[in-house]
Amino acid sequence: MPQHKFIVCNYQHSLTSGIVSWQAPSNIALVKYWGKYGEQMPMNASVSFTLKHCNTKTSVSFEKKQSEGFQFEVFLDGKREEGFEPKINKFFERVEAYLPFLKDFKFKIETSNSFPHSSGIASSASGMSALALCLMEMEQRMQPSITDDYFKEKASFLARLGSGSACRSVEGPLIVWGEHPEIDGSSNLFGTKYPFDIHENFRNYQDTILLVDKGEKQVSSTLGHDLMVDHPFAAERFRQAKDNLSKLIPVFKNGDLPEFIKIVESEALSLHAMMMTSLPYFILMKPNTLEIINRIWKFRDETGSKVCFTLDAGANVHVLYPKLEKDNVLHFIKKELLQYCKNGEFIEDEVGLGATNILV
Repeated sequence: MPQHKFIVCNYQHSLTSGIVSWQAPSNIALVKYWGKYGEQMPMNASVSFTLKHCNTKTSVSFEKKQSEGFQFEVFLDGKREEGFEPKINKFFERVEAYLPFLKDFKFKIETSNSFPHSSGIASSASGMSALALCLMEMEQRMQPSITDDYFKEKASFLARLGSGSACRSVEGPLIVWGEHPEIDGSSNLFGTKYPFDIHENFRNYQDTILLVDKGEKQVSSTLGHDLMVDHPFAAERFRQAKDNLSKLIPVFKNGDLPEFIKIVESEALSLHAMMMTSLPYFILMKPNTLEIINRIWKFRDETGSKVCFTLDAGANVHVLYPKLEKDNVLHFIKKELLQYCKNGEFIEDEVGLGATNILV
């Protein structure tokens, strides 16, 4: 199996205590992944923009211990978060085969997000990616021969086992996850940098996130993915995603923004259509989500702007547009769309280059 390359048998050095820190970004999928099999494997390939400002900073303090089992505490913004700990325990169980030192240490995991935890922005991608990178830094200290390429690939592989889309948050600006026949090196096991030409139209692409609903998710991602197993339209949806990724390859090369808009908005609506037609079924968009979408369409028709939207599995709207339109689009957002946001809140973001090591 290909993942065997991520198993290290013997380490050159041992560690007693220390601290490692990483900052990892969130990402927004353009072609959506919805539906998985096995251990966090995607039923279709996806491609995402890595974000720049929506990120998670995680520090892991560790010290050698003699007791059995995993031992860790999780803190969010300095406050103990026992509610996160079952998810971390499950993650440790999944990755222990690839990080055999996990039971040798007591860990203190301290994490903070650049965006409000209750904002409805998915923090699992940035959070799990940051944690995976911290653990990889520990491994690299024990095995200094680990190359940068292996480091990033294994970090993405590990992050996937915590949260599927987290594997797309290690690098940037455009990341593919899932095997696709037209993209060499693409893999179900980890995210890879998009390998082909990217037109300057997509450089520094902007993503303004409109916070329509800041409540807890109505349906967990795990449950949502599980509902694709017997979904009547699943096979057609997986084919559609594969075809849309194929169509984006020439678009990324030639900078065709009208075609980009058509594919990206169709993908967002298809994702929500899958949820509306599953059993049980969910409507995750809110009335204000639809108001925003309609106003974006009207603005585009009236002005010729190349602004468009995409959605995650929730009510918030990601407004995507070229940097050259930033002033005009932000004016439009503030004038017409803020009234549909919870407390008028939004986050200005743009495409970024991936995770960074924080020196401590």
